Amino acid sequence: MEAATEAFLAHRNLLFTVAYEMLGSAADAEDVLQETWLRWIKVDIAQVFDQRAYLVRITTRRALDRLRSLKRRKEAYVGPWLPEPLLTTPDVAEDAELAESLSMALMLVLETLSPTERAVFVLREVFEVSYEEIADAVDKNLAAVRQIAHRARRHVDARRPREAVSPSQARAALASFQRALETRDLQGLLDVLAPEVVLVSDGGGVKQASPRPIIGADKVARFYLGGSAKLEAAITWDATLVNGNPALVVRMDGEIDGVMAIQFEDTRITGLYYVRNPQKLTRVASETPLTLR
Repeated sequence: MEAATEAFLAHRNLLFTVAYEMLGSAADAEDVLQETWLRWIKVDIAQVFDQRAYLVRITTRRALDRLRSLKRRKEAYVGPWLPEPLLTTPDVAEDAELAESLSMALMLVLETLSPTERAVFVLREVFEVSYEEIADAVDKNLAAVRQIAHRARRHVDARRPREAVSPSQARAALASFQRALETRDLQGLLDVLAPEVVLVSDGGGVKQASPRPIIGADKVARFYLGGSAKLEAAITWDATLVNGNPALVVRMDGEIDGVMAIQFEDTRITGLYYVRNPQKLTRVASETPLTLR
């Protein structure tokens, strides 16, 4: 038991990251880790050649099962569904590959894949797991896994953000956006928002949110300025890192109202993902360690 515990804890952050990238939910990822642990302690680890690979395989299988049931829950979800935001450490933002894979924009693209396609894409493209290990994890033959990986990669590449911006450019754009919100500067918002910017808000039927995405700089800017003008509460927007990317924590009278993840392209904001559902805000008070290794 002691050896099993040490091995599990040594890879726990990796296993959580795998499960979260597959599910988009920290709560479900934690449940998957619990199921992985219960399966792991029944294994004779003296017979396990590669403990990391074995644990990743268990986690993938448990996450796949949960992903299929989660898909049914999302179909009944009230309004747009967004991944659960995670407050992350600066080292996650410094790892460009990890930060991109965790971005709200890309995770929403992954939502359009089938469960198996998502598992194969995440394991291969994000964690660089061999095709052989992936085949074991998803119970497919090697040729099928290669074909699934190719199809998933083509699908994601056609929909992922076109251009990345440097961290300094993102910080500058975020500061401009934050300043425009604080001063209620319509022109300032229009200057930093891309013409085709998309705002997606997730209230989960608990908090008020737009039932459909809002598209276009003018509509998004007026939505925010018009909405904040009706509120009597004092609103603050605090810059932070969510899922390894720039974001704002929105507070009303000092209480967290939501988290706004932000997507940048060519130094302008192309995506705003505002999570207000209280059930999805439990991971923004303390940092969640994530890793690719």
